[in-house]
Amino acid sequence: MIYTEFAQFYDDLFDESLYDRWLTYTTDRITNPKRPNNDIKILDLACGTGRLAVKLAKSGYQVDGADLSPDMLTLADQRTQQTNSNVMFIQADMRDLSDLDNYDVITCFDDSLNYLISQEDFQKTLNSVSQHLNPGGKFLFDVITPYQVTDVYPGYMYNYRTEDSAFMWTSYEGDFAPAAVEHDLSFFSYNAEKDAYDAYSELHRERAYDYDELMNMLMGGGFRDLKFTTDFGDKPFAKQVKRWFVESTKG
Repeated sequence: MIYTEFAQFYDDLFDESLYDRWLTYTTDRITNPKRPNNDIKILDLACGTGRLAVKLAKSGYQVDGADLSPDMLTLADQRTQQTNSNVMFIQADMRDLSDLDNYDVITCFDDSLNYLISQEDFQKTLNSVSQHLNPGGKFLFDVITPYQVTDVYPGYMYNYRTEDSAFMWTSYEGDFAPAAVEHDLSFFSYNAEKDAYDAYSELHRERAYDYDELMNMLMGGGFRDLKFTTDFGDKPFAKQVKRWFVESTKG
């Protein structure tokens, strides 16, 4: 079960500067001097609490956001009201976007695609994205790499604490798929009425796909002009890095 409180903790803890980098990565690749921003329609897939979607809307684009979690979308709706932003948020499974419109650009960041454990689900998602892109439309996303999963994450621990809350994150090697990892996430929030801490926990599972697997699935989904980079597009492709950024175009 995903709790609204958990979504709020996630939103509060996440480094907001990363959204500025995702914004720059996106706008650098879709800006068209012959086409105004307000003529470009974007879907932010796995949008979470809507931070990137709102930033894109503030940059003048037409923006929708889609996410599977109703709790994340509740916070996303609140963000649009607080920022007076025009973004429509939709609950949707990325493997089936049949109820959504077509777009000029679809984004999917923060290793959301790594939560697709099977190649079948990954391919379904790519096919669904392709079906909802206009001809020549771009799909921009990032993924954590096999190096991140096998060399960096196992044994990783992160703890954060304030006066009234705490967060613990521990990662383990997963055995449910190749290059797999499990994240044990626990939040604690002080409840003054009970004079005790409420606890919320989740187990997140991710899988990394290697370069050749991603290339084959993207081409199978009808994408071309595939460009893999690192460091939010600022550095060239390398295998021994934590994250790849991928720019692809619908054929």
